[in-house]
Amino acid sequence: MPTDSRWTTLAELRAQSVKAWGRGTLLRELLDPSGAYPRRRAVKKPTAAELRDSYAAARTWAREWFDADGDFTLETAEIGRTTIGTNLVPAAAVFARVEDEIAFAGKTRDSLRAQAVAEKLAAVDPVLHAWAANRPLELLRLGDSALLAARAAVWLAANPHPGIFVRQLSLPGVHTKFIERHRQTVDEMVIALRAREPIKDPASVQLSATDDDAALAVPDTVAADELLGAVQPRTPAARFARRHGFTHPPELVRFRLLDGRCLDNPGVDDQSADHLSAGLDLLGAARDITVTSEVFRTLNLPVDTVIVTENLVNFLSLPDRPGTMALFGAGYGVSAVRDASWLQDCAVFYWGDLDTHGFRILDLLRTVHPHVSSLLMDAETLLTHRAEWVTEASPARYEPVRLTPSESDLYRALRDNHYGPGVRLEQEVIRWDWVLDRLP
Repeated sequence: MPTDSRWTTLAELRAQSVKAWGRGTLLRELLDPSGAYPRRRAVKKPTAAELRDSYAAARTWAREWFDADGDFTLETAEIGRTTIGTNLVPAAAVFARVEDEIAFAGKTRDSLRAQAVAEKLAAVDPVLHAWAANRPLELLRLGDSALLAARAAVWLAANPHPGIFVRQLSLPGVHTKFIERHRQTVDEMVIALRAREPIKDPASVQLSATDDDAALAVPDTVAADELLGAVQPRTPAARFARRHGFTHPPELVRFRLLDGRCLDNPGVDDQSADHLSAGLDLLGAARDITVTSEVFRTLNLPVDTVIVTENLVNFLSLPDRPGTMALFGAGYGVSAVRDASWLQDCAVFYWGDLDTHGFRILDLLRTVHPHVSSLLMDAETLLTHRAEWVTEASPARYEPVRLTPSESDLYRALRDNHYGPGVRLEQEVIRWDWVLDRLP
């Protein structure tokens, strides 16, 4: 028998309004009216047959609607004229204003708070009110932190290449951690502000509450194709600094000298040997060294072989070898060695994971060091370690141009799932005896 579950309840209508609030629709309409109100929301009502067969249930259902509070106007319809007589039943709820539907959803307090912040942003620059209307839920989440972000954005829009560290940005309440947590908001505001001049003074931003440090978990992205074209900052904070002309900490390169007797290299003349000996004496027994990419570019070490590996344990485990250096690549971070032209005089081996991204990094590395050879990235190694295969979550769809024929064949076999879905062999699970037998 039909029941009232067939008909729209007041709770179901409220759920629709709450859902519209959750999508930002109601708050956006409040901040930037589009003319959508009055808004009519239809109510699924009983048919004449259902009214005849379930009259008591229909009467109970209708009473809830007729007794509802006044956030909306109830439209009615006549049904049952030819069966049990004319009856008026709810047919639609009409919200005269968006404020009424917000109240119906129970979000009036939140809307007033967001509206107040949006008005303060508009006092800084009308463009920022437009940002608020485009990002209403972000505005609500940030609260007065949006005003701090506006202060930073206004300053950056007026000073596109400050040449200072973010730490040196002397704006009240705007500190390094704040920038790190809200960089997406600042980015968006800067883009909006730079599209139109003039820009008001940052001092015009007045805060009415303390910074709530609301965190935004929206990571920055950088296309992998760009990573080896120039030395790229690796962290989202460093990329933010670069985008806006801040100074950021230099890229670091970590290496290990695998030959403690490297000064005995016959290719080094006496004067250079004396110079290197003096430099290495200052370092004591240090052979695991981290320097900036600029310093790495100027090194003059008596090595003729360089092994680049992405995995830290492999980097630390490589044994002593004559005239050899181990270089910690850290994935796409091998961009830090872009300008080290002295590597052209060395035999360079890249040891990456046996997966599509490992070959992609190898391919990109060869854009700046074409003579690089792959190490332990072959079909024999892959098939010998079948028991250690795992699944690559997001295989690359890249089309390589600098791989050797055998490397290209293996890359495409992995990319096209020739051995199974997303096959991946991580370099740290390759048997160590297998590794030692194949080191250069």
